[in-house]
Amino acid sequence: MQTDFFTAPGRFYRGNLHTHSDRSDGALPPQEVCRRYRAEGYDFIALTDHFIGLYDYPITDTTGFRDAGFTTILGAEMHSGAMANGELWHILAVGLPADFAPPNAPGFRPVADQETGAEIAQRCVQAGAFVAIAHPQWSGLTMEDARGITAAHAVETYNHGCATGCDRADGFHTLDLLLSEGRHLTLVATDDAHFTEPDHFGGWVMVKALENTPEALLDALKAGRFYSTQGPELRDIRLGEGQIEVDCSPVASVIVQGHGSAAQAIHGQSMTTARMDLGRFANSPWLRVTVIDRAGRRGWSNPLWRA
Repeated sequence: MQTDFFTAPGRFYRGNLHTHSDRSDGALPPQEVCRRYRAEGYDFIALTDHFIGLYDYPITDTTGFRDAGFTTILGAEMHSGAMANGELWHILAVGLPADFAPPNAPGFRPVADQETGAEIAQRCVQAGAFVAIAHPQWSGLTMEDARGITAAHAVETYNHGCATGCDRADGFHTLDLLLSEGRHLTLVATDDAHFTEPDHFGGWVMVKALENTPEALLDALKAGRFYSTQGPELRDIRLGEGQIEVDCSPVASVIVQGHGSAAQAIHGQSMTTARMDLGRFANSPWLRVTVIDRAGRRGWSNPLWRA
């Protein structure tokens, strides 16, 4: 994954890719969800209601809430087929057409003759969506499950609703193992907001695009021109021969992770630049960067491939 987008033309737009309204199991109507995110300083959201028959298969129309300073991307949380634990798949699809054909998914339990999770993920990608494997830890996802979703662009590695609701927010274990198997995936932080608890404004993506339009944002997401955060800013990452340099907002820790147990950290006070030798990562084809501020909030780069 290239990092030259940090200095390329365009700007970063703040967005949430996983949100629910009262069109499915959220507490608020779509207009109010959009209003709250815009008031909080977001540039865009994807309202991703549960795409099942119980809620009449909604791809919630948020086009009427767009204006010059705020946009929306149509999407949904897809459900079809059973994971290894017998529960229904959760697949995040951002950028769907409004007439996307529903699966056979009447409710939150698997039924006979459904598409598999892999099949509905592939169909979403073919329809133009950016697809992420949703909340692996919350779902009880096995690695065999994860390997089967070959069409995904990303893994949802931080889910704020899962953090506040059940302390199962993590997807990094799934992501890192898939990376080490050669899968070129990105990572996303989201809210999965329902507004039934403090599950909102806790994790988001910063997408580098030339303009704040659904088309430009989707292109950037698919190309990996973004990072994920709970607050800290990533400003540049320079990967050179045997060294990595990271520029960021003031943080207390900069950590580089790689294949297996490869990891290295630098700690300090209000660091805005960190340089690190990559000798420990000689056998790692990929790297990723985590920055942590004094409040414990994290920012995460997408994986960087060295070959």
